[in-house]
Amino acid sequence: MDTPDGPVGMHLDERAVRVLAHPLRSRILGELRLHGAATATELAAALSTNTGATSYHLRALEDVGLVADTGDGAGKRRIWRASTDFHSWTNSGFADDEDARTALDWLRRDYVRQFAMRAERWLDAEAAWPDEWVDRLGLDDALLTVNPEQLASFRAELDALVERYRRAGEGDPAARRIHLVVQSMPVDLDPAREP
Repeated sequence: MDTPDGPVGMHLDERAVRVLAHPLRSRILGELRLHGAATATELAAALSTNTGATSYHLRALEDVGLVADTGDGAGKRRIWRASTDFHSWTNSGFADDEDARTALDWLRRDYVRQFAMRAERWLDAEAAWPDEWVDRLGLDDALLTVNPEQLASFRAELDALVERYRRAGEGDPAARRIHLVVQSMPVDLDPAREP
Protein backbone atom coordinates (compact mmCIF):
# COMPACT_ATOMS: atom_id res chain seq x y z
CA MET A 1 0.00 0.00 0.00
CA ASP A 2 1.45 3.41 -1.00
CA THR A 3 0.99 6.72 0.73
CA PRO A 4 2.24 10.17 -0.29
CA ASP A 5 5.32 9.46 1.85
CA GLY A 6 6.07 6.18 0.03
CA PRO A 7 5.52 2.51 0.79
CA VAL A 8 4.25 1.55 4.22
CA GLY A 9 2.93 -1.83 5.36
CA MET A 10 0.72 -4.70 4.34
CA HIS A 11 -1.20 -7.28 6.35
CA LEU A 12 -0.58 -10.66 4.70
CA ASP A 13 -3.51 -12.88 3.79
CA GLU A 14 -3.35 -16.65 3.21
CA ARG A 15 -2.47 -16.28 -0.48
CA ALA A 16 0.35 -13.80 0.17
CA VAL A 17 1.81 -16.03 2.91
CA ARG A 18 1.82 -19.04 0.58
CA VAL A 19 3.52 -17.03 -2.20
CA LEU A 20 6.13 -15.48 0.11
CA ALA A 21 7.01 -18.79 1.78
CA HIS A 22 9.62 -19.67 -0.83
CA PRO A 23 13.38 -19.31 -0.32
CA LEU A 24 14.06 -17.16 -3.38
CA ARG A 25 10.90 -15.05 -3.10
CA SER A 26 11.64 -14.25 0.52
CA ARG A 27 15.20 -13.24 -0.39
CA ILE A 28 14.06 -11.17 -3.40
CA LEU A 29 11.66 -9.15 -1.27
CA GLY A 30 14.33 -8.67 1.41
CA GLU A 31 16.87 -7.52 -1.20
CA LEU A 32 14.45 -4.96 -2.66
CA ARG A 33 13.54 -3.63 0.78
CA LEU A 34 17.11 -3.38 1.99
CA HIS A 35 18.82 -2.17 -1.19
CA GLY A 36 16.12 -0.55 -3.31
CA ALA A 37 14.73 -1.03 -6.79
CA ALA A 38 16.47 -3.44 -9.16
CA THR A 39 16.04 -5.38 -12.38
CA ALA A 40 15.63 -9.15 -12.46
CA THR A 41 19.21 -9.37 -13.77
CA GLU A 42 20.57 -7.28 -10.88
CA LEU A 43 18.61 -9.35 -8.37
CA ALA A 44 19.89 -12.59 -9.93
CA ALA A 45 23.49 -11.39 -9.54
CA ALA A 46 22.94 -10.24 -5.94
CA LEU A 47 21.22 -13.51 -4.97
CA SER A 48 23.45 -15.90 -6.98
CA THR A 49 20.66 -17.25 -9.17
CA ASN A 50 19.51 -16.78 -12.76
CA THR A 51 17.40 -14.08 -14.36
CA GLY A 52 14.65 -16.50 -15.43
CA ALA A 53 14.10 -17.56 -11.82
CA THR A 54 14.06 -14.01 -10.48
CA SER A 55 11.66 -12.88 -13.24
CA TYR A 56 9.27 -15.75 -12.49
CA HIS A 57 9.30 -15.13 -8.74
CA LEU A 58 8.98 -11.35 -9.13
CA ARG A 59 5.75 -11.89 -11.06
CA ALA A 60 4.44 -14.16 -8.28
CA LEU A 61 5.27 -11.50 -5.68
CA GLU A 62 3.64 -8.85 -7.86
CA ASP A 63 0.43 -10.92 -8.06
CA VAL A 64 -0.03 -10.60 -4.28
CA GLY A 65 1.02 -6.95 -4.07
CA LEU A 66 4.44 -7.35 -2.44
CA VAL A 67 6.47 -5.94 -5.35
CA ALA A 68 5.66 -3.55 -8.19
CA ASP A 69 7.15 -2.45 -11.48
CA THR A 70 8.47 1.11 -11.06
CA GLY A 71 7.59 1.95 -14.66
CA ASP A 72 11.10 3.33 -15.14
CA GLY A 73 12.41 0.45 -17.25
CA ALA A 74 12.77 0.46 -21.02
CA GLY A 75 11.42 -2.29 -23.27
CA LYS A 76 11.52 -5.65 -21.53
CA ARG A 77 13.88 -4.29 -18.86
CA ARG A 78 11.59 -3.87 -15.86
CA ILE A 79 12.74 -2.23 -12.66
CA TRP A 80 11.14 -3.68 -9.54
CA ARG A 81 10.63 -2.22 -6.08
CA ALA A 82 9.16 -3.52 -2.85
CA SER A 83 5.55 -2.32 -2.54
CA THR A 84 5.81 -2.19 1.24
CA ASP A 85 8.39 -1.31 3.86
CA PHE A 86 7.14 -4.16 6.03
CA HIS A 87 4.37 -6.71 6.34
CA SER A 88 2.56 -8.27 9.23
CA TRP A 89 0.10 -11.05 9.92
CA THR A 90 -2.03 -12.42 12.69
CA ASN A 91 -0.97 -15.97 13.55
CA SER A 92 -4.47 -17.02 14.62
CA GLY A 93 -5.83 -15.77 11.30
CA PHE A 94 -4.49 -18.94 9.68
CA ALA A 95 -5.86 -21.42 12.23
CA ASP A 96 -8.31 -22.98 9.75
CA ASP A 97 -5.90 -23.19 6.81
CA GLU A 98 -3.28 -25.90 7.23
CA ASP A 99 -1.40 -24.93 4.05
CA ALA A 100 -1.17 -21.30 5.13
CA ARG A 101 -0.10 -22.33 8.67
CA THR A 102 2.66 -24.52 7.20
CA ALA A 103 3.76 -21.70 4.89
CA LEU A 104 3.78 -19.22 7.76
CA ASP A 105 5.82 -21.59 9.94
CA TRP A 106 8.43 -21.88 7.17
CA LEU A 107 8.43 -18.12 6.59
CA ARG A 108 8.93 -17.24 10.27
CA ARG A 109 11.81 -19.71 10.57
CA ASP A 110 13.33 -18.31 7.37
CA TYR A 111 13.16 -14.80 8.83
CA VAL A 112 14.95 -15.95 11.99
CA ARG A 113 17.73 -17.42 9.80
CA GLN A 114 17.97 -14.23 7.73
CA PHE A 115 18.02 -12.02 10.82
CA ALA A 116 20.76 -14.16 12.39
CA MET A 117 22.87 -13.95 9.21
CA ARG A 118 22.51 -10.15 9.09
CA ALA A 119 23.40 -9.90 12.78
CA GLU A 120 26.56 -11.95 12.24
CA ARG A 121 27.54 -9.80 9.23
CA TRP A 122 27.16 -6.75 11.45
CA LEU A 123 29.40 -8.29 14.12
CA ASP A 124 32.02 -8.87 11.42
CA ALA A 125 31.76 -5.26 10.17
CA GLU A 126 31.27 -3.23 13.35
CA ALA A 127 34.98 -2.68 14.07
CA ALA A 128 35.16 -0.42 11.00
CA TRP A 129 32.30 1.78 12.22
CA PRO A 130 32.67 4.92 14.39
CA ASP A 131 32.09 4.50 18.13
CA GLU A 132 29.07 6.82 18.02
CA TRP A 133 27.30 4.15 15.94
CA VAL A 134 28.75 1.01 17.52
CA ASP A 135 27.77 2.20 21.00
CA ARG A 136 24.15 2.69 19.94
CA LEU A 137 23.66 -0.35 17.72
CA GLY A 138 23.61 -3.94 18.84
CA LEU A 139 21.66 -6.49 20.75
CA ASP A 140 19.45 -5.91 23.77
CA ASP A 141 17.03 -8.06 25.66
CA ALA A 142 14.63 -7.52 28.52
CA LEU A 143 12.23 -9.61 30.57
CA LEU A 144 8.64 -8.43 30.99
CA THR A 145 5.94 -9.90 33.19
CA VAL A 146 2.68 -9.08 31.44
CA ASN A 147 -0.71 -10.52 30.59
CA PRO A 148 -1.86 -10.74 26.93
CA GLU A 149 -3.63 -7.35 27.05
CA GLN A 150 -0.58 -5.64 28.54
CA LEU A 151 1.65 -7.23 25.90
CA ALA A 152 -0.71 -5.97 23.18
CA SER A 153 -0.53 -2.47 24.69
CA PHE A 154 3.27 -2.65 24.85
CA ARG A 155 3.44 -3.72 21.20
CA ALA A 156 1.10 -0.90 20.15
CA GLU A 157 3.30 1.65 21.93
CA LEU A 158 6.42 0.14 20.37
CA ASP A 159 4.81 0.20 16.90
CA ALA A 160 3.93 3.88 17.40
CA LEU A 161 7.51 4.65 18.43
CA VAL A 162 8.90 2.83 15.39
CA GLU A 163 6.49 4.74 13.15
CA ARG A 164 7.60 8.04 14.70
CA TYR A 165 11.24 7.31 13.81
CA ARG A 166 10.67 5.42 10.51
CA ARG A 167 11.77 8.37 8.35
CA ALA A 168 13.09 10.76 11.02
CA GLY A 169 16.56 11.01 9.44
CA GLU A 170 15.55 11.45 5.80
CA GLY A 171 17.58 14.19 4.18
CA ASP A 172 20.25 14.10 6.91
CA PRO A 173 23.62 13.02 5.43
CA ALA A 174 24.63 11.60 8.84
CA ALA A 175 21.59 9.29 8.95
CA ARG A 176 21.75 5.58 8.10
CA ARG A 177 19.01 3.00 7.60
CA ILE A 178 18.81 0.75 10.66
CA HIS A 179 17.28 -2.73 10.67
CA LEU A 180 15.31 -3.12 13.90
CA VAL A 181 14.25 -6.68 14.73
CA VAL A 182 11.74 -7.29 17.52
CA GLN A 183 10.88 -10.74 18.79
CA SER A 184 8.97 -11.68 21.90
CA MET A 185 8.54 -15.17 23.33
CA PRO A 186 7.65 -16.69 26.68
CA VAL A 187 10.43 -17.78 29.03
CA ASP A 188 8.54 -20.94 30.02
CA LEU A 189 7.38 -22.68 26.83
CA ASP A 190 4.70 -24.77 28.59
CA PRO A 191 1.39 -22.96 27.88
CA ALA A 192 -0.46 -24.85 30.65
CA ARG A 193 1.94 -23.96 33.45
CA GLU A 194 0.75 -21.45 36.05
CA PRO A 195 2.88 -18.27 36.31
